[in-house]
Amino acid sequence: MATLVGSASIKGSTETVRMVLLTFATIGITFTWGIEMTYCTPYLLNLGLTKSNTSLIWIAGPLSGLVVQPIAGVIADENTSKWGRRRPLMVVSAVIVALSLLVLGFTRELVGLVFAGGENASRPTIFLAVVALYVVDFAINVVMSCSRSLIVDTLPLEMQQTGAAWASRMSSIGHMIGYAAGSIDLVQMLGTTLGSSQFQQLTVIAALAILGSTAVTCWAVTEKVLVMPKGATQAKGIMQVLRQIWSTVRHLPPRVQAICWAQFWSWIGWFPFLFYNTTWLGETYFRYDAPPEARQSKDALGDMGRIGSTSLFVYSCVTFIGAFALPLLVRSPDEGGFTQRPPQAIAGFVKKLNEKKPDLLTTWICGHLLFAAAMSFAPFARSFRFATFLVCLCGLPWTIAMWAPSALLGVEVNRLSGGGEDGAAYRRLSDEPGIELPNTGDAAVLLEDPMAGADAADVASTAELSGVYFGILNIYTTLPQFCGTFIATIVFSLLEPGKSPELSGDGGGGSADSGREASGPNAIAVCLFIGAMSTVVAAFATHKLRHL
Repeated sequence: MATLVGSASIKGSTETVRMVLLTFATIGITFTWGIEMTYCTPYLLNLGLTKSNTSLIWIAGPLSGLVVQPIAGVIADENTSKWGRRRPLMVVSAVIVALSLLVLGFTRELVGLVFAGGENASRPTIFLAVVALYVVDFAINVVMSCSRSLIVDTLPLEMQQTGAAWASRMSSIGHMIGYAAGSIDLVQMLGTTLGSSQFQQLTVIAALAILGSTAVTCWAVTEKVLVMPKGATQAKGIMQVLRQIWSTVRHLPPRVQAICWAQFWSWIGWFPFLFYNTTWLGETYFRYDAPPEARQSKDALGDMGRIGSTSLFVYSCVTFIGAFALPLLVRSPDEGGFTQRPPQAIAGFVKKLNEKKPDLLTTWICGHLLFAAAMSFAPFARSFRFATFLVCLCGLPWTIAMWAPSALLGVEVNRLSGGGEDGAAYRRLSDEPGIELPNTGDAAVLLEDPMAGADAADVASTAELSGVYFGILNIYTTLPQFCGTFIATIVFSLLEPGKSPELSGDGGGGSADSGREASGPNAIAVCLFIGAMSTVVAAFATHKLRHL
């Protein structure tokens, strides 16, 4: 049996510093996702694609999550690199993401080196943009999967909710920085040094962000090293990997399965919100609020991106505040965890406050219902300000959605591994040959290993499979996105079958079609409403988890 040797550690002298360093890669991940979700739908429409075709292209997100994250989880779980199981994959994938972002941002220029302008370059440009988008989605899913598993692997059970909360906080910071950058006219501020358009400059900044943030986390964290017994075969074929994933899915523990189903129903609602909110805000502005001169803009893509980013910056500020405040107001799912004793003068008040705190399940249910309430009004938005208000209301539910399922699953995986009160699992094997653990130095503060003291050969810890479990959670996150893509394709085909009047050709906002579009229902708003109804189902599914 393979064994894990060494001790997990994080550089830093305080818990706050260690948590920031452990989750710092999340900033680059969410910054990149934010740029993609803010600009790529308008960018594809700007290339001349219809909304229905664009919704089909966004199948890249769920496809990459469905295929890549579980496989990456299995590969990482069995990675015997001396640098650990997660970090090598994170570094390689971050480099691929950065290169693909640059290709995506400079697609026209790269195609122009081979093809002349006009119709001859149109199809190759679209093809290269779609390929680059797919590679970004596939590679960033590996970074995301490994970064989540790194938190579970490194922290003991009583700190899983803390780790998930800090990941949510770093996520909110990444979104806030991304939307702030998108709301500024970067070309006017920076010139053309990083690119001649807003989108190009943002892809360069995103490439630097994913590389830098991943490097910080990989530098700060030291992992346990997986050691294979002599004579054991490490490599698995793709069919063996898929069989292991399928077997794990079929035999999920009841509470883990319940968490996955709650995630499934909620993401039918979140998918259209995340991928179309900027376009919806921009279209609402152009339809109901924009002056005539704005409709004739020669850079509708940049205008719509800045308009949407300005609103989403406010939204990200809400998520930022919620990410720091909500974990302090929610009771930990681990009742046996260590809690610091407050000063005697306020001990009574603190005790009463702790008794009034809702648990994480209740908080997640409230998040579902708040999101459903906000998005049910989307079809009735007739002003840019009201649409912005609805989007900002979703800031708190998004904070909870990024925190609750990861925290609950991390707790369950640690409990399954025996990481709780009766915990058992790994011991350090100092006599294993050929193992070089990185020297953490005096600055590294070792976390207490809650699984120390048992014979590793006698225990097959589920914590070894944290990558698989988070990959399976991502399957339940991505499968509903196929449903959302299918729904969006039908809605767009029925309500808005033509090209976007605001974006097709950069400056179609003043065409005759725009008046017809404004008189009918907004197709994206209808998709948001359908997603809201699915989120109500997610609230009931989450409530069932309480009785398991």
